[in-house]
Amino acid sequence: MLTRRALSGAAVALLAAPSVRAQAPWPDKPIRFVIGGAAGGVSDIFVRMMENRLREKLGQPVIIDPRPGAGGMVGAEVTARAAPDGYSYYVNHVASHGIGPTLYRRLSFDPLKDLPGVARIAAMPNVMIVKGDGPVKSVQELVAFCRANPARANFSSAGSGTSSHLGGLLFGMRMGLDLTHVPYRGTAPSMAAVLNGEVLFNIDNAPASRQQVLAGMLRALGVSTGQRASTMPDVPTLQEQGVPDFDVASWYGIAMPAAVPVAIRHRLGAEIVAALNDPGIAQRLRDYGAEPWPLGPTAYDAFMRDEVAKWAPVVRASGAQVD
Repeated sequence: MLTRRALSGAAVALLAAPSVRAQAPWPDKPIRFVIGGAAGGVSDIFVRMMENRLREKLGQPVIIDPRPGAGGMVGAEVTARAAPDGYSYYVNHVASHGIGPTLYRRLSFDPLKDLPGVARIAAMPNVMIVKGDGPVKSVQELVAFCRANPARANFSSAGSGTSSHLGGLLFGMRMGLDLTHVPYRGTAPSMAAVLNGEVLFNIDNAPASRQQVLAGMLRALGVSTGQRASTMPDVPTLQEQGVPDFDVASWYGIAMPAAVPVAIRHRLGAEIVAALNDPGIAQRLRDYGAEPWPLGPTAYDAFMRDEVAKWAPVVRASGAQVD
């Protein structure tokens, strides 16, 4: 027969059980990384470069969940609305947290407030590409072609609000061209549009088109940054070729729902920064055409606030707005 003391002890144990389960060590199940583009794009590749290291250090597999659309804002909103339990993150970038806050007029969430940073990953130049066997072989020829053929003066982007979108608009502004923007759902399909002749040109992540450029399927006319890229030193910058005041780069990182516990945020941030400081992973990023650019949570938040301030006047000057 159970004594009153034994019954009391059992009741206490039962009451304590949910609390014990709630405090289970993190992580105890797979971690999801939402990407705002198609599978095979830059966001996907960056996570896969760190995947083995994160699995080893965290003891759980990584799941990549593509949610393309609206320049990455579809994936960003999905993540902002996810349970803040430390198992859903977003691969954010200059489009979602640099350009988007000014470009989108009716966002249902605040990227900086509702999706704060965990860690910055890397940065890379964009490159202007045209069809390898097309009629355009230089920036000057591209400008002349657009002026002579306004109906074909179009460019693709990875989606509205991406650096490829604003980069194309900025190019048109700087050169006095009336260009038509054709958005796609991610870098891969927007690059394919150039390959297939659906659009005239694209200004997007340099690594994404590298193999096609080397194979002659695409032609690289110029890089978007103020200085030449170390991975393609023979390709001049757009500024060198007469495009004034043009310096555009893409950066990527990890963001999370705002209510995720601070301890989890800093734990994952530290693991990502450590992964980027691993010589093997850093070299893989450089081989891909990106430069490791690690920052922890607090510094990354400050960086993103500065990026919004930098891009806001460019968005307003372009007149671009997305509902």
